[in-house]
Amino acid sequence: MASPSSFCLLAALLALLSWQAIASDPSPLQDFCVADMHSPVRVNGFPCLNPMEVNADHFFKAAKLDTPRKTNKVGSNVTLINVMQIPGLNTLGISIARIDYAPLGQNPPHTHPRATEILTVLEGTLYVGFVTSNPNTLFSKVLNKGDVFVFPKGLIHFQFNPNPHQPAVAIATLSSQNPGVITIANAVFGSKPPISDDVLAKAFQVEKGTIDWLQAQFWENNHY
Repeated sequence: MASPSSFCLLAALLALLSWQAIASDPSPLQDFCVADMHSPVRVNGFPCLNPMEVNADHFFKAAKLDTPRKTNKVGSNVTLINVMQIPGLNTLGISIARIDYAPLGQNPPHTHPRATEILTVLEGTLYVGFVTSNPNTLFSKVLNKGDVFVFPKGLIHFQFNPNPHQPAVAIATLSSQNPGVITIANAVFGSKPPISDDVLAKAFQVEKGTIDWLQAQFWENNHY
């Protein structure tokens, strides 16, 4: 028979594993917790502003998400509205983005480490997909106006406008007040300081000169 201490250890381990399984943005314990951006307190998120100081503007932004955006050299522009723009989103676990795609433009492969994303096409056509963790299986689909697609939390995904003549527009909602984004090419080849070319040459099975050339490129951010 197992000792009481063994049972306590097992219970603690199970509790830790279950906490990891349900980890997500904190759930609100009151009607709202408007972010106090000026507080010196550092927590996972933002401390709450005094409710007596809260007004409707803390839940509002004249974001003009109906207005087309200028795209960059990869042919896209992501306009994210998160807790940094609307303090009232603090603890509510949601944000939204408008994504503009030039003809043949793309939102390149990236991940959101803290959010699942649901994408709705407003105009045009998009080829979208995500790749699972090992084994790396691609799930992809061509979306038309009004179609919806889900990208699971943390998985690499992309969107591409296959039309050479017409732009496309989509709205994305994300299950975090601050979803974060890791654009794969930017992170691998454009980090500061750079990852060793010995490491990357071995990882990608190419010559170091190829890695040096890639690292010398200007890796532009398309999130604004």
